[in-house]
Amino acid sequence: MEWRDMPPLPSLRAFAAFVETGNVVAAGQALSVSHAAVSQQLRSLEAHLGVALLDRSGRAMRLTPDGEVLAQGCTEGFGAIARAVALVTGVEAARPLHISPTPSFAAAWLMPRLSEFRQAFPDINLVLDPTAELVTLSPGGVDLSIRYGTGGWDGLDDELLIETSIVVVGAPDLLAGHDLSDLSRIGALPWLEEVGTSESTRWLATHGVPGGLRGTLTQVPGNLMLDGARDGQGVAVTVRTFVEADIQAGRLCVLHEDATPGAGYHLVTRPGVHRPPLRSFLRWIRRAARQG
Repeated sequence: MEWRDMPPLPSLRAFAAFVETGNVVAAGQALSVSHAAVSQQLRSLEAHLGVALLDRSGRAMRLTPDGEVLAQGCTEGFGAIARAVALVTGVEAARPLHISPTPSFAAAWLMPRLSEFRQAFPDINLVLDPTAELVTLSPGGVDLSIRYGTGGWDGLDDELLIETSIVVVGAPDLLAGHDLSDLSRIGALPWLEEVGTSESTRWLATHGVPGGLRGTLTQVPGNLMLDGARDGQGVAVTVRTFVEADIQAGRLCVLHEDATPGAGYHLVTRPGVHRPPLRSFLRWIRRAARQG
């Protein structure tokens, strides 16, 4: 589509405001115009495109399938413009860098190294928000998510940072006297699990363990799970990178290991230009991963 074929910008802004707010009154308030002006812009946009963007048959207007398509484009387009404006005006540079790793990654890998980043970039303010949930990356919100998987999160860019397998581990004292040659017996042991996840249940189900989890389950914050496993309080599902030193020292034993090519911790970001603090953090964490 050529520039002369594009709809007028005011009508697109009105449509984007309607999508964001859900009704013409709120859209008008957001744009400091009347709701009648918003309605006129919406009809003008439909006339320009020759398609129905809104279903007006009910009490409340809803997006048609064509409207859903344009809504996604407007959200991405105006979001990209807003980010670019913030970048060139310096507003984004002043906002703290917001990072959302998993609790286990934050406790076992990131926090022990974070002082190196602070020394290298003392002027960058950080918000570290560990969570087991898959957060939404949005303008003005979370800049970077660090997640375990094989990549391919829809609509996002991802880069493998650390490739590592999944292991089930337990302390020698806990495992003493148990015949674990049969995988099905693992389910009868006590288990530790990070709060907010279902790693134990998922792992047992994936491996077809009859009866699944039959032992006790204790859910703890991610930074305490491995300490509990080392103390013999239960077996745990984790990544090998976090417990390699414990395995080599004999503090933990590997009951089972799953190695999938490309599986590991990924850097997950929104597509587009990264603001300077994020670029600095990405360069640092890539270097730290190579060294570590």
